[in-house]
Amino acid sequence: MFKLNSTVFVPSSLTLIGIPGLESVQFWIGIPFCTVYIFVLIGNSLFLVIIKSERSLHGPMYLFLAMLGATDIALSTCILPKMLDIFWFHLGEIYFEVCLLQMWFIHTFHCTESDILLAMALDHYVVICDPLRHATIFTHQLLTQIGVGVTLRAALLVAPCIILIKCRLKFYWTTVVSHSSCEPMAAMKLAADDVRIKIYGLFVAFSVLGFDIISITLSYI
Repeated sequence: MFKLNSTVFVPSSLTLIGIPGLESVQFWIGIPFCTVYIFVLIGNSLFLVIIKSERSLHGPMYLFLAMLGATDIALSTCILPKMLDIFWFHLGEIYFEVCLLQMWFIHTFHCTESDILLAMALDHYVVICDPLRHATIFTHQLLTQIGVGVTLRAALLVAPCIILIKCRLKFYWTTVVSHSSCEPMAAMKLAADDVRIKIYGLFVAFSVLGFDIISITLSYI
């Protein structure tokens, strides 16, 4: 009865508390996170500039690495700025819709990274098994299609999970998220159980990450 009386119907905002139990030292924890974030931005940006300016690096392997670098920049930018707001300025409040958008971006970029690693494994497979045809198979047009395809695949697979959280989870026991960023399992722990959303989340995790890991392993074997 206590839970029923304290539920919130689709909260307008949530509160991220950062790292549970370490609130008093989060200011200092933010320093190494910020340092790593700066190195990620500078390192990947330089890497992208070098690949773009040097024509000899326009081969599939380096272009796939450039995709990984760009995805890494996007993923870290989705997470770190808000995390540092929490650690340094105690600005943990986030609009519910913004939280959902952050979930979508984080998992889309995670899945995109996994798909790019799979594409790199297939590239290595062709290099080893059919090196004479490698240049004709992995053309710049195919690489562009792979980049667009893996991004769309990840975005479309993750989107239904976010929509289900928005449409199906109506009542929340609390608006406090014991996490530094928004992610689906953290949101579902705040709400009444919906087995269908959890099943779909597991399906997405297996269909993207599980399938990619298995395929990468088989490719290298």
